[in-house]
Amino acid sequence: MPKPKTNQKLSRPGRPPLPKGSAKSGTLRVRVTPDELLTIEMEAKANGQTMSEFIRGKLLATVGA
Repeated sequence: MPKPKTNQKLSRPGRPPLPKGSAKSGTLRVRVTPDELLTIEMEAKANGQTMSEFIRGKLLATVGA
């Protein structure tokens, strides 16, 4: 396998890092029934959101953030 030239940058796999302060670092785990999960999945999809976006929006609206 040939060595890369020293002036070439090696690309790293994966997406580039997010700007400082925009990455999410906390995790919230919640248990739901299979029916509740299906309802949440369908509502999120109907709103064009991921489940995380949908749940985060509903939760923050509820607590007034």
